[in-house]
Amino acid sequence: MTCTSKIYYEAVVSVLRAIEEQEKASIDRAAAVLAEKIAEDRLIHVIGPGGHSNMAVEEVLWRAGGLAPVNGILDAGTNLIHGAKRSNIIERTPGYAKGVLDAYGVGAGDVLVIVNAYGINAMTIDCALECKKRGVTSVAITSDSFAKTVPKDAPARHPSGLNLYEIADIYINNHLPLGDAVVEIEGMEQKMGPTSTFANSFTINLLMIRTAEKLLAMGIQPPVWTSANLPGGDELNKRYEEKYFPRVK
Repeated sequence: MTCTSKIYYEAVVSVLRAIEEQEKASIDRAAAVLAEKIAEDRLIHVIGPGGHSNMAVEEVLWRAGGLAPVNGILDAGTNLIHGAKRSNIIERTPGYAKGVLDAYGVGAGDVLVIVNAYGINAMTIDCALECKKRGVTSVAITSDSFAKTVPKDAPARHPSGLNLYEIADIYINNHLPLGDAVVEIEGMEQKMGPTSTFANSFTINLLMIRTAEKLLAMGIQPPVWTSANLPGGDELNKRYEEKYFPRVK
C-alpha cells in the first residue's frame, strides 16, 4: 500500500471499529423494534434523505443477505441520478418530506430508519418530525460531529436548527469524522477519502443482522434474500417477492 492508501484504510477501520464497539446497545434497541414490526407483518421503511445517504437505502433494498420486508424510500428528488445540485436543493427544502412519506405509506405504528450521516438538513429533520406527528418510531443512523459544529443558521440546516441525533426515538452513532474526508495530501488544502458511506452501510447492515437474531429468538424464521446470481436463487426468493413486492414501492 502507498502511504495515503494505508491512512485511508486505517481511518475507515477505526470508524467501523468504533461503531462495532460502542453502538451495541443502540443497535440492539433498534433491532428489537424492527423485529417486532416484522413479526406484526409490517414493512421496515428506510430513507436516506439527501444525496449519498440514498446509498444506504440501496444497500438494504432487495439485497442478498438482507431482510426482505424493507421498503426502500428512494425518492427521485434527492437521488443523485437526477442531478447532484438538484439533490442538494431538494434536501434543503422544508416540507418536502411529508409528501414523500405519504407516497410510501409511512403511517401510525410503523418504523422509519432515517440514514443521514450529517443529520441536519431540512428533509432529514422533517422526516423525524413527521414520525412524531404520525406515531412512527424513528431510528436514526447519523452522527453528532457536524451537528455540534455547524452554526444553527447555516444554509445546510433545517430552519429550526434541530439535529437528528437529538430528536429521533433511537440514535445509532455512525461515528462520522468531522469533514467526512480523512486523507491529507501534500500540496492540497482539501482532504480526500470520504468515510460516510462506509459508516452508514456498515451500521445499517449490523442493524439488519441483529434484527434477524431477534426474530430467531422470537421463534420466527427471518425473511432473508438469497443472491439471485446463485443457482436456485430465483426460486428461493420467489416466496418473498410474492409476499412483499405488492407492498414495497
